[in-house]
Amino acid sequence: MNTLKSVLLIMLLFTSFSSVISAQGNPIQLSLFNPIQIVPEGESVNGIRLNLIYTKNTNVTGFDMGLVNQTTGSQLGVQWGGVNLTDGGFSGWQAGFVNISKGSSVGLQSSWAVNYHGGHFNGLQLALVNYSATLKGLQLGLINIIGEGGFLPVFPIFNFDFD
Repeated sequence: MNTLKSVLLIMLLFTSFSSVISAQGNPIQLSLFNPIQIVPEGESVNGIRLNLIYTKNTNVTGFDMGLVNQTTGSQLGVQWGGVNLTDGGFSGWQAGFVNISKGSSVGLQSSWAVNYHGGHFNGLQLALVNYSATLKGLQLGLINIIGEGGFLPVFPIFNFDFD
């Protein structure tokens, strides 16, 4: 009888836990490399996304860390990685060896090598080489490029546009 009660209690707890997890969407993503990951690439993660080699999801809200992180939608929060790829822009802090982002973004983009932003960036870029198609903010690095507008199209040490 005690075994039956234990089994029923475990089933009840599992069902309750599953309901909480489902209500929050996908609160955690663990990945070796895509497609060996908990949450499929076509779904979003709201919480923590961690990978060993490579992970890919639609949108990520929260903390994102791994060797190569790809978001095909938008990124909101902190993204730390060797290479960060964001197709839909980001809001927050993107830090890595190389950051490549498209879409409109707001925040801080810091890199040991290259920040490349193919859309409008509003904030601060720090890297050896910074590129933004359009910018409202400041670039600090060895080479700083603003595709349209800016203090100058290319300038060493810093570049800016606050219009």
